[in-house]
Amino acid sequence: MTPIGADAARTPRRRRALRAVFAAALLLAFAGFLALGVWQVQRLGWKRDLIARVDARVQAAPTDAPARAGWVAVSDSRDSYRRVRVSGRFVPGKAARTQAVTELGAGVWLLQPLQTDDGDYVWVNRGFVPTGDTGRAAPQGRVELVGLLRMSEPGGGFLRRNDPQHDRWYSRDVRALALARGLPAERVAPYFIDAARAGDGRAWPRGGMTVVKFRDSHLSYALTWFGLAALTLVGAGWLFASERRLRQDRARAKGRADHAHSTGPG
Repeated sequence: MTPIGADAARTPRRRRALRAVFAAALLLAFAGFLALGVWQVQRLGWKRDLIARVDARVQAAPTDAPARAGWVAVSDSRDSYRRVRVSGRFVPGKAARTQAVTELGAGVWLLQPLQTDDGDYVWVNRGFVPTGDTGRAAPQGRVELVGLLRMSEPGGGFLRRNDPQHDRWYSRDVRALALARGLPAERVAPYFIDAARAGDGRAWPRGGMTVVKFRDSHLSYALTWFGLAALTLVGAGWLFASERRLRQDRARAKGRADHAHSTGPG
């Protein structure tokens, strides 16, 4: 049979062990929340730098679209949304339509390959066409156009993959579009161009509808993580205060017991 004194001695040790585990968990949580907050602050700086760089590209004077020799160096971080110009002739009979949801409603992006003056091909997003409309045919003869360089969108859209066999497109995957339209893939640029709005902008397809907007919630995320880190400090403070009160209560109880023992019948 376990002595009562042994149980009494074991209980404080068990409580101290539990408090130590709780304190360690709070410390780990505090470090984790703090690290996540710092990471979001770093992401905030990166995002704002990206927004500034993209805004500068959109506002800059157009430059020549990268030719084949420079395709290997084209990247999303360096070239997306850069204003470029290109000249050549639209290839008839090769247009493609990809799903689009815009501020004007649902419809399609009307894409058509342009054979450049160098003999290569660049897919041009001529603009938005609402559901139920066909859009004007591409102009014949040599054209010069300006637009925003966009990187290819392989695979498909959200939860919907491109289906080349049935000519169903949910993203602007330039390589897959080239293969589906019988274009030589090695001569097709790895990007497409969102054409700027032409004329009065009332006819379809309507260009110049690229949405240049980036979600920037990193500050709110950072504040959330830092707030959770602060709450762990509150929890640690509560743990420390409760431990202190418990020790004081024990000391007072022991003092009363000692006093009762010393004043008892002798």
